[in-house]
Amino acid sequence: MLKKIFHHLWSMRHQFIKYFVVGVSGLVFDIGLLWLLKEYGHLRAVIAVIFSQIIVLSYNFTLNKLWAFGSKGLSHTQFIRYFVTAAWNYFFAIAVMWSFNEKLGFNYLVVRLVSIALMVSWNFFLYRFWIFVHQTQPAPIDV
Repeated sequence: MLKKIFHHLWSMRHQFIKYFVVGVSGLVFDIGLLWLLKEYGHLRAVIAVIFSQIIVLSYNFTLNKLWAFGSKGLSHTQFIRYFVTAAWNYFFAIAVMWSFNEKLGFNYLVVRLVSIALMVSWNFFLYRFWIFVHQTQPAPIDV
């Protein structure tokens, strides 16, 4: 059974690498935009993350959909599922920024990096098996 799980995870490695590249570029874009809005736009960190998230979520969706997961068309189901995931991530990012930066005084960039790392941990699997799922992907393994 462990061999089967390892084989299944190994079969997703190329897709994960693409997802990772999109994620790293999104991270640079996200942190850069947050920094610009905070430092040069003179916005509070929690307000800056509200605006930056809208832009970065659109960027990540488009690149993941077209390149990392190779999904064609814009199905209603994909949009709804992505919106649900994005909404969770959006409010999670704002709550984490508010809690750890505004209330506890942690550096806003460190807070953002930690919240992104947490979101990455669940997003690949949600994107792969729930949002951008299509017929050419192998069926999930039985555990």
